[in-house]
Amino acid sequence: MTKHKGVATARLKRTVRRSKTAPHITPRQREILRLVALGHTNREIAGSLKISVRTVEVHRFNLMHRLDVRNVAQLLRQALQQNLLPRNFSGK
Repeated sequence: MTKHKGVATARLKRTVRRSKTAPHITPRQREILRLVALGHTNREIAGSLKISVRTVEVHRFNLMHRLDVRNVAQLLRQALQQNLLPRNFSGK
């Protein structure tokens, strides 16, 4: 197997694994996800929820781990694909 086929196979397996079932996220993680989607910083999220910045960072890390993503763009894409955010999301 060539290196490129191995990478493609790994990506395909990850995509298949993601699409089987939507991961369970906590209500607090859903709230953090909504605020991230609105473009808020960790500091802004912490202030509005009356929690520490570190707590926000941990929630974001756990969300990204559960959705198997590495950055915010991937996080939002997966959240939309798995119906964790509505398609017509406006933040209201």
